Amino acid sequence: MSTEVSTEDSKSEKKRVSWDQYFMNIAVQAATRATCDRKHVGAVIVRDKTILSTGYNGSIRGLPHCDDMGHMMENGHCVATVHAEANAIIQAAKNGTSIDGADIYVTASPCWSCFKLIANSGIKRIVFLEFYRDERILSVSKQAGILLEQISLEQ
Repeated sequence: MSTEVSTEDSKSEKKRVSWDQYFMNIAVQAATRATCDRKHVGAVIVRDKTILSTGYNGSIRGLPHCDDMGHMMENGHCVATVHAEANAIIQAAKNGTSIDGADIYVTASPCWSCFKLIANSGIKRIVFLEFYRDERILSVSKQAGILLEQISLEQ
């Protein structure tokens, strides 16, 4: 019994996405779980092409969601939710998973508070789709030795 591979079939197959696109697609999917309709953000922490943790923005565990109860607004921002990056870091810690030296894929670049958590957690690379607000991360990431990369999901 021989197995033949048709070159015509393999040529017509869709090209595989890059690892960055693959993990970012998973972050986009994680964002669909977000419970604050002001912005849906997802995060995936990866090391050696292995997912270590995921997160999305949502309320404090056990408390009502913004989508259900409304927003807690301060200076034009909803502060009721825990951000996706923080939730991914917390999930790793809760499960005893080291994220030192990992990459984080986030659908929007981190706010200043989340950037500080990422930096102190040992993550060495932040990959994001959309730049979101805080330009301090641009210069501080260089000082902290963290690679900051914006990518697109378009092929």
